[in-house]
Amino acid sequence: MFRKLSIIFAVSLLFTSNIVIADTTPLTPHTAEYQVNYGSIELGRARYILAAPEGDQFRYRFDSDVSLLMLSDQRHIRSEFTLEGDQLIPMRYSVERTGTGPNFREQIAFAKGQNVVHSRYKDERAKFPYDEQLFDPLMVQLQFRLDMEANKEELHYTMVKEGEIDDYGFKIVGKERVNIESGSYQTIKFEVKRDSSKRQTFFWMAPELSYLPIRLTHFEKGSKQLDITLLNYKYEPQKTAVTIAPKQAVSDTSGVAAEHSDNVTSVN
Repeated sequence: MFRKLSIIFAVSLLFTSNIVIADTTPLTPHTAEYQVNYGSIELGRARYILAAPEGDQFRYRFDSDVSLLMLSDQRHIRSEFTLEGDQLIPMRYSVERTGTGPNFREQIAFAKGQNVVHSRYKDERAKFPYDEQLFDPLMVQLQFRLDMEANKEELHYTMVKEGEIDDYGFKIVGKERVNIESGSYQTIKFEVKRDSSKRQTFFWMAPELSYLPIRLTHFEKGSKQLDITLLNYKYEPQKTAVTIAPKQAVSDTSGVAAEHSDNVTSVN
């Protein structure tokens, strides 16, 4: 079960005080906290924190603490990257996992100058040719959000993860209003592309909140396994100006538009 949880967080991979600063972007410093459930059972919480940039360098972190009966899983994930135009450039990535079963660490260094990516997962080392389209599993969520604001239609991403190169594709399902404990949100619903329908992962992002993830649900053979929902979020004023491509409306691809509308499906 915790293996599944790791995969869900990778695709990305999800508050009480809903404070939004005008003209936010996905790179505006913010904190977002989520409730993690296994079916109807509460497992714990997860938190994402994007700190204010230091010069041209960003730091993004993820911390989770979940448990079920005698099983537990704690993860601390860190990502460092820079911004070139509207493209995020990964630098370093690390994972520290503790809890029931073997603990492990993962480290990735994107050595652009040496044209190589160094990976160490558990005790195994690997090298991959450097590619500007390679992401780490954490900061790729921010790139996805930037791409949605830039109205990009190709939602395909390649990541270095657990000593391998993984490809993920996403498609827009539609426009839905999501009603959860922390509030009601106008969202765009996405699905992870897979060859088999036995495993399905859906997630919802709010355009008005710079495509902040609102909910993620994973199904195995039609049965809901994981349900991750937004508890609270907070955007902070930026101390350093960050220049990215201006926001654009989402195209009507698959019948979806970014403008607010109440004529949508409601999800509870």
